[in-house]
Amino acid sequence: MTNNLLLKVENVGIQFGGLKAVQGLNLELFQGELIGLIGPNGAGKTTSFNMLTGVYKPTEGEILFDGKRTNNMSPHQVTKSGVSRTFQNIRLFKELSVLDNVKVANHSLAKHSIFSSVFRLPSFFSGEAKMEEVSIEFLKIFGLDKYKDELSKNLPYGMQRRLEIARALAAGPKLLLLDEPAAGMNPQETKDLMDLIALIRKRFDLTILLIEHDMGLVMGICERIYVLDHGQLIADGTPEEIRNNPKVIEAYLGEEVTE
Repeated sequence: MTNNLLLKVENVGIQFGGLKAVQGLNLELFQGELIGLIGPNGAGKTTSFNMLTGVYKPTEGEILFDGKRTNNMSPHQVTKSGVSRTFQNIRLFKELSVLDNVKVANHSLAKHSIFSSVFRLPSFFSGEAKMEEVSIEFLKIFGLDKYKDELSKNLPYGMQRRLEIARALAAGPKLLLLDEPAAGMNPQETKDLMDLIALIRKRFDLTILLIEHDMGLVMGICERIYVLDHGQLIADGTPEEIRNNPKVIEAYLGEEVTE
């Protein structure tokens, strides 16, 4: 991990009508960190992700990513700047093949013009070949290459989760946001996911912000953890500090906290 500050969130909030969904949110992520964001249902975690990725525009505060203000950027502009995400509810292109799902995220590798695409010039075919080559490499990392021609909707649930992460990674992010990646997984799938997250973080020099309810996963791989409750940050610290924080225990973890 370096000391480069990649993401700074200062007093960010958002209001829907009379409801303050998130207020006074402060986060700092340094390059190479793996950080958790936890809290009860309705605490504002996914809303925070939506602000970080341009889906929602904050009504107060400032978001700085890699030194640039992203408050008013559109989702595609945020993605282009180096932020990619997965979703709590899987959002694959279900009628596309596994390979094509990843190629969609890899479109920036295609340097050919619309003209060369329409008239099928050599640059079109070389661009398509490069996209396919890189996409298959991503599928190999996630153990999905043998399913490349399957429709994504036909994959088992755990593999669909893997495919969504592969697609997010194919966009070439500096910051990867994972919204409950272990949701619906059995213990072995969750363990495999933990190993996979550690692998891709190291291989791609990623910074990762993770929303997750599985405390075994969060405590096992995160270096620091932020805790939200009713739209407000109530604690941040190491897994050990969070595990023993009275406010966190009362709001979320309960008396029995296990790894």
